[in-house]
Amino acid sequence: MDIQPAPFIPPAPKPRTTPPSTLEMIRIVYRNPLELWGEHTYNEPWISANGVGGHLIVANDPGLIRHVLVDNARNYKMATVRQKILRPILRDGLLTAQGEVWKRSRKAMAPVFTPRHIFGFAQPMLRRTLDFVTRYEDGGTSDIAHDMTLLTYDILAETLFSGEIAGEPGSFANEIDRLFETMGRVDPLDLLRAPDWLPRLTRIRGRKTMAYFRKIVTDTVKMREGKFKRDPGAVPQDFLTLLLKAEGPDGLTRAEVEDNIITFIGAGHETTARALGWTLYCLAESPWERDRVEHEIDQVLAREPDPTKWLGAMPFTRAAFDEALRLYPPAPSINREPIEPEMWKDLYIPKHAAVLVMPWVVHRHRKLWDRPDAFLPERFHPGNREKIDRFQYLPFGAGPRVCIGASFAMQEAIIALAIMLSRFRFDTTAETKPWPVQKLTTQPQGGLPMRVTPR
Repeated sequence: MDIQPAPFIPPAPKPRTTPPSTLEMIRIVYRNPLELWGEHTYNEPWISANGVGGHLIVANDPGLIRHVLVDNARNYKMATVRQKILRPILRDGLLTAQGEVWKRSRKAMAPVFTPRHIFGFAQPMLRRTLDFVTRYEDGGTSDIAHDMTLLTYDILAETLFSGEIAGEPGSFANEIDRLFETMGRVDPLDLLRAPDWLPRLTRIRGRKTMAYFRKIVTDTVKMREGKFKRDPGAVPQDFLTLLLKAEGPDGLTRAEVEDNIITFIGAGHETTARALGWTLYCLAESPWERDRVEHEIDQVLAREPDPTKWLGAMPFTRAAFDEALRLYPPAPSINREPIEPEMWKDLYIPKHAAVLVMPWVVHRHRKLWDRPDAFLPERFHPGNREKIDRFQYLPFGAGPRVCIGASFAMQEAIIALAIMLSRFRFDTTAETKPWPVQKLTTQPQGGLPMRVTPR
């Protein structure tokens, strides 16, 4: 008799049963905000309460989420606390810009992320992955979390910048970790809404790292401008060229161009890297699911050489990735702030309230998902995924500010998984004890040491 094994329950903080004191809450938010939320947060359609920094609303109901992010998005700006974390890093990049600045940037970048352009990136994505996985040919143990940062950086550099980013990839990965460890945290003073003139320790610690990234941007732009002058016909028509051409009185300022470059170099690969690492980890702990995915990949690669068709041809592989995105959403929190007060049903939303739409909570909500803490890719199998409400699954956000690179990331992830899992098997070891920590993205504290062997 064929017995289905019990599903793998990946590590995650247990919901709190008692509210934290003010001091304890500040400590938790600085250390790991994922550990803050109580059992009621995972059961109620919304939470409305007075917090340390003012009124707080946690939006879990898909209808409420749609209202905030789509139907009445004009009444909601980026939350003050979020901006205090991200703006020192990204300034007027796409993730942090608002109003006309955001519209200009989004319009300038949109042509790069059309389906036609994204399909054109498939072969470079495939080449970079094939080159990357040669490091695993002799087997051994490797930190897959670190490796995925390097892989997605390689892919981003090749596709959006034609391989012409200044700096060395290895040091880049280390600096990304340092950036998130310092400036990627909520500073307690921001939580308390202290005046801006009070120095933030987190930002002071991150200044050297920020200078490193700003220099990469300056050097990258200089390299491309030099090529423009030497041989305009040899300049690749990529993301970098598009941004530079958008500079002008009716387009982007030079500062906005540089801010968007740093946004994509610094953050454009990070979310996919985290999702790939968590996917490989969950599959390693669910060998019956991994067998199904490996079998599907082997069959597709044997008959279909075109990587643009793999996403549609690999529903089980995509389902495993989607389920890892559900359990460990790379962007675990979406923060908004109402410009004017309003009512939604019987919920009063006051002006300046902190409105949190948290994929981390929504994706694990007891009223929205069956066995929400379990790794069950079947939720996303054909016939099942269609039953999931658009606003209960938010790995790429929703509304006008939905992630512009979502299709890029999905294609990249399936190509990377197809190549890695067709050639190698990834297994956990006694040292593989990741703990999810929110530092802008959902990162595995302790890394993901895994044993890699050729198949």
